[in-house]
Amino acid sequence: METDSIFQEITSLPPEAQKQILDFVAFLKTRYPAIPRTTKVKKAKLADEPFVGMWRNREEMRDSALWVRRLRHDEWERS
Repeated sequence: METDSIFQEITSLPPEAQKQILDFVAFLKTRYPAIPRTTKVKKAKLADEPFVGMWRNREEMRDSALWVRRLRHDEWERS
């Protein structure tokens, strides 16, 4: 139902009925408390995160696939 049509319906009622509507609305507000609106969090750019580039300038990371193979080999050799 549109807000304008609700307003028209309420204003067409006698004053005593309008007061009852206000009382009912007050009752509903106590029964269903308003959910606080969350503030929108500004999304940070991924490139601005401190972890971006942490592997830069690491010689062993020039070939990351080779680095992983060696790491797995060394770890699995111990088992």
